[in-house]
Amino acid sequence: MAASLVRLKVTLDDVEPLVMRRIVVPFRIRFNRLHEVLQAAFGWTSSHLYEFRIRDVGFGLPDGGFDEPIDARKATLLSAIEDIGARSFKYLYDFGDGWTHTVKIEKTFPVIAGLDDPILLDVVGRCPPEDVGGPWGYEEFREALADKTHERHDELLEWWGSADYNPTTVDAVNLRKNVDALAAKWKRKARKKA
Repeated sequence: MAASLVRLKVTLDDVEPLVMRRIVVPFRIRFNRLHEVLQAAFGWTSSHLYEFRIRDVGFGLPDGGFDEPIDARKATLLSAIEDIGARSFKYLYDFGDGWTHTVKIEKTFPVIAGLDDPILLDVVGRCPPEDVGGPWGYEEFREALADKTHERHDELLEWWGSADYNPTTVDAVNLRKNVDALAAKWKRKARKKA
C-alpha cells in the first residue's frame, strides 16, 4: 500500500461521560509511537505498561515472560491490520487500573506533502486522573469529591488537591500542543540520523 494516513476514533471504555479522541496518524506508524500519540492526546502520563490487542494478537513491550506481546517498537499499524484484517482493536493502558480504549479505523487517505505528522482532530471529555483505580475507581472518585458526606471525600480531596473536577472540561488546546510536540521531536530525531 502506498504511503497513507489513517483517521482513528479512540474511545475510553466503561466511563461516563464520554471520553473520545479522533486522531490522524501515518498508517505505517509503529505501535510504540502510536502509544505516545494516544498518551499525548488523552493527557495520560505514560507511566504504566500498555498493550494493543488486535483480535488475539498483542503488541507491547516484551518483558521476557511467557506469552509476551509482539514488540511494539518493531511492528506497524499497517502491517498488523493487513496481517490480521481487523478494522477495530483495543488499547490497554495501565494493567493495574485497566484503562481499555476502543480504536476504530474510520478512514484512510493518501499522504499530502508536508501533512504526514500526527494530528489531534477532535477532543471530547476529560481523561480520568492517573492511578484513580480504573473506571470503577474513577466513578467513586467523582462521587466522593461531589459529596462531602462520602466516606472517602476527605481522602480523595487531599489526594486530588481540590474539590474541583469537571469531567466535561478538557484543555483541547494543550492536548493538541502535546501531539504537535511529539511530531516536532520525531522530525528532529530523523534529521539527526541523516
